[in-house]
Amino acid sequence: MPTTTTIAVDKESKKQLNKIGRKGETYNEIIKKLIELAKREKFFKRQERILEEEEFVDLDQI
Repeated sequence: MPTTTTIAVDKESKKQLNKIGRKGETYNEIIKKLIELAKREKFFKRQERILEEEEFVDLDQI
């Protein structure tokens, strides 16, 4: 098992984590889920930026 550490969160953050998680889910599992969601959001925002800013060539022109 990986080593663990303690992180401090205020009571409101803990309440929000409890609302996000499911019964029996650990805080570590909830945080990992949130990290994955943040990674996906970052990826999709990057894709949106590319679509808005980059020029594309029609395949028929190649």
